[in-house]
Amino acid sequence: MIDIRKLKELIRLMVANDLEELDLRDEQQQVTIRRPGPGQEPQVIHAAPAQMMAAAPAAPAAAAPAVAAAPVAEGVDADAGTNPIESPMVGTFYSSPAPDKPAFISVGDTVTADTVVCIVEAMKIFNEIKAETEGTVEKVLAKSGDAVEFGQPLFLIRPN
Repeated sequence: MIDIRKLKELIRLMVANDLEELDLRDEQQQVTIRRPGPGQEPQVIHAAPAQMMAAAPAAPAAAAPAVAAAPVAEGVDADAGTNPIESPMVGTFYSSPAPDKPAFISVGDTVTADTVVCIVEAMKIFNEIKAETEGTVEKVLAKSGDAVEFGQPLFLIRPN
């Protein structure tokens, strides 16, 4: 069973960082915490180690796409005068808010610093990534569902 002090610290960190869901796993336990919506109670799910064994084989598969990242980096050098939007974390890249929805941005779109350009899922938390630059989208370097690394270029933006 998880220590109540650790659980309270996790909840404090969730509130401080405005996270809606937190999913932590190790060899011995799994803890998922979801912040409630208005009028709902908090949810804490604590799983036994048996479920952890089923989730463990997924990790090696995520390492394979890292090899495919090298050709993308070569293309970035060829596009002088553009600013890359890089992944702020390791995770899964999604170009749209849902599979049946259009992409947040496409080649030719104009973005501002506050424009949401994609979502990167890390540990079952969906993080909206903002452009943090202004200009026109020159290239989209990642495909929806791709595993991305910290610092990997996702888009190239040509300043206006």
